[in-house]
Amino acid sequence: MKKTLLLLIACLSALLQLQAQNREALRKLHIAELAISSLYVDSVDEQKLVEDAIKGMLEKLDPHSAYMTAKEVKAADEPLSGSFEGIGVQFNMMDDTLMIIQPVPNGPSEKVGIIAGDRIVTVDDTTIAGVKMSREEIMRRLRGPKGTKVVLGILRQGVKGVQHFTVVRDKIPVKTVDAFYMIRPGIGYVRISSFGSTTYSEFVDAMKELQRQGMRDLVLDLQENGGGYLQAAADIADEFLQKGDLIVYTNGREVPRRDYRAHGNGMFKEGRVVVLVDEYTASAAEIVTGAIQDQDRGKVVGRRTFGKGLVQRPIDLPDGSMIRLTIAHYYTPSGRCIQKPYTKGGQKDYAMDVINRLKHGELTNQDSIHFADSLRFETLREHRTVYGGGGIMPDFFVPLDTMRYTKFHRELAAKSVIIQQNLRYVDNNRKKLKKQYKDFETFKQQFEVPQTLIDNILKEGEKLNVKPKDDAELQQTMPLLCLQLKALIARDIWDMNEYYSIFNEQSDIVKQGLKLLEP
Repeated sequence: MKKTLLLLIACLSALLQLQAQNREALRKLHIAELAISSLYVDSVDEQKLVEDAIKGMLEKLDPHSAYMTAKEVKAADEPLSGSFEGIGVQFNMMDDTLMIIQPVPNGPSEKVGIIAGDRIVTVDDTTIAGVKMSREEIMRRLRGPKGTKVVLGILRQGVKGVQHFTVVRDKIPVKTVDAFYMIRPGIGYVRISSFGSTTYSEFVDAMKELQRQGMRDLVLDLQENGGGYLQAAADIADEFLQKGDLIVYTNGREVPRRDYRAHGNGMFKEGRVVVLVDEYTASAAEIVTGAIQDQDRGKVVGRRTFGKGLVQRPIDLPDGSMIRLTIAHYYTPSGRCIQKPYTKGGQKDYAMDVINRLKHGELTNQDSIHFADSLRFETLREHRTVYGGGGIMPDFFVPLDTMRYTKFHRELAAKSVIIQQNLRYVDNNRKKLKKQYKDFETFKQQFEVPQTLIDNILKEGEKLNVKPKDDAELQQTMPLLCLQLKALIARDIWDMNEYYSIFNEQSDIVKQGLKLLEP
């Protein structure tokens, strides 16, 4: 009894001492801020001073704890929230003019008769074409609360003068399932770009449609998927697993372990699954990948994923800004920590990790990848060897082809030559293409990129001093450039399903995934 009492007194004393230290630290911070704002030789922005102090504290922690202004919070939340309020068009800028690629189906612009190829030249009484207005400013003018009206001045090919359309703004869905289609007989393909509030419902709808078309096996493409909501990832993984299967668990110093398990009522518990990943697959996407791999539910193809396995809790501040504070780690069902190693405060080195992996040969040569025995884990059913140490290592490695894009191709893309000339070509030939190719399959089989489009790209590149170093580089560039152009034209005439249907045929990672699903 005496020992217990002494231990209790000691614990209480330590707690009081810690609280006193915390109060002293806060007092010290307050005195410093007060002294600077009151006595510093020049005037200071007190709001910025506080923000810089918060940023300074967070920069000494892990790479994913961060401070965000109210504006940054809104911009970051929008892609994950599932919708925004606006006029409902996909667009691109051509010659300082906003050209509509596609109106959102059933959206407010389509309802009033705005079509692909239209150019928006005025918004209410303000000219936005040819005035060097920033993309952000144009977006600000087009967006607005649901139910508000905006008058758009439209130029349309074949129609004289500016037409005016009054559009009533509405909620516009933000899609996170980029594409889904039957990539081979019996094999469905789904590509997810991020995990937001609507991702699960989008995924379920895609899967139902593919099953209706006869899907037996699935290619799940998570390449370049930077993550998002944990719950969305857990819900999607649940669709593949048996009741009680562990999907992921989180654990932190002050946050107790929490397990996420499958409910067992998923729609795809039997067919074969291949998950495609690369070095930019991160966070929630790694949760899905790790669950499928550890539970031996499917095979993973590609390159080691990014390794972002830290759980952030948003802490809202009074002015709408936010602190995203890391409170726990993600762990795969076998116990692997997804987070790659980092040094506190070493954000610069952390940001260079993918570049360093390329320099060290990890992305191009499987023999350069080595794991310590301490990082060896086993899958839960077949007891296959998998490795921890950050990210998910695929079952089948596909090297990065660093020679695929020539320097000439990269420079054309960087100068926007390819996208601008493609927009111009589609704009001039949209009706002709739709008349000639009644459906996408005919286009896919028969369309060849015209030499005039290639010539225009080369001519425009030359104006910007972008030229191939020799004929060999030009010839090496042509096959992939033509594939890219064909895919972009298909996107602009139809949608993203058609874009990926063309582009995926030359993807080494996709081809390896399909090889695993061959009968």
